[in-house]
Amino acid sequence: MARIVLSILGVVLALYVVFGLLIPAIFGIFKLLFVVALIAFVVMAAVTLVGKLSK
Repeated sequence: MARIVLSILGVVLALYVVFGLLIPAIFGIFKLLFVVALIAFVVMAAVTLVGKLSK
């Protein structure tokens, strides 16, 4: 009986870790990468524009 209860408790804890900690962390990493990529695109576009206008 204790084994079943501990097994259910382990499953609940695993679901909490996956949905409460890992998934928000993954979305946070993707959001950070998106912001970094957006900043890199703006810098690249500005450098290209300045390079074409200076000729």
